[in-house]
Amino acid sequence: MPDTTASLHARDDIPRGIMLMILGALLVPGLDAAAKMLGERHAMPAGEIALLRFVLQSLMVFPFLIGREGWQSLRIQNVGLNLFRGVALGVASFLFFLALKNMPLADATAIFFVEPMIVTLLSAVLLKETVGWRRLTAVFVGFLGAVIVIRPNFVALGLVATLPLMTAALVALYLVLSRHLSGRTSPLAMHFYAGIGGSVSMLVICLVGTQAGIAELGLEVPRGAAVWGLLLTTGLFATVAHLLFIQAYRLAPASLLAPFGYFEIVSATILGFLLFGDMPDAGKGIGIAIIVASGVYIAWRENRLAARRSSLSPERG
Repeated sequence: MPDTTASLHARDDIPRGIMLMILGALLVPGLDAAAKMLGERHAMPAGEIALLRFVLQSLMVFPFLIGREGWQSLRIQNVGLNLFRGVALGVASFLFFLALKNMPLADATAIFFVEPMIVTLLSAVLLKETVGWRRLTAVFVGFLGAVIVIRPNFVALGLVATLPLMTAALVALYLVLSRHLSGRTSPLAMHFYAGIGGSVSMLVICLVGTQAGIAELGLEVPRGAAVWGLLLTTGLFATVAHLLFIQAYRLAPASLLAPFGYFEIVSATILGFLLFGDMPDAGKGIGIAIIVASGVYIAWRENRLAARRSSLSPERG
């Protein structure tokens, strides 16, 4: 993958990127909670939930894309890579929704938190970003906090615990590609094409799964206001959160933003308690505090570095 980091850093606005990343991370568990309710309480197949999430995502963003940027916005560079982002995210969504039907929301989220480590490593390898020991330390400290929150037990959960791990790898690839492509395509167009890629890939997977008789890949007509309300919630939360992510990755390096993904555990724990009765304990409070502290430390340090760079650069008249 070509090195685009130098050109991207000219537009970096690290504090804004961090803020947008945190907001997006806090919203994602809302999408996951709606998907879990669809699977657990309405017996909707995980594949169909993922498919309809991407269809609705594309439908929601399309009017804004055309209204703000015109029909010419559909002609973008790197169409294949933008669609591939959607394929990766589509398969990731299916795997995570399948996991949510079999385990608590916060547990799945905690296991998923190997994703920032993978983002940090991929951004160094593919984007040639410089990743210092402090940033790596923050990633591992944040992950330690996530483990303390949930203390996931792979023996108790079994093979289903590997589903969030596979999700993490695919989402990390999606995010690194977002950083790579963000300087060339508008956030709305990137989100639209990711939705198309996710929709097409999940439709093919579901059609094949239906023919093979795989229950979690079956297709059925959604019925009832509650089901449609939850489906619209998945589309809305996905649209808003991922637009925030795309904009964040336009403003700051992928490896820097990675630790702030841990903020998902905050809203995941709250929603798990409110919607599914997963009672938080003192250990979870300690873990959340560690997660927040690691994110605050990175934000504080990057602001210091930005101020130092600004003071060393020549003034412009």
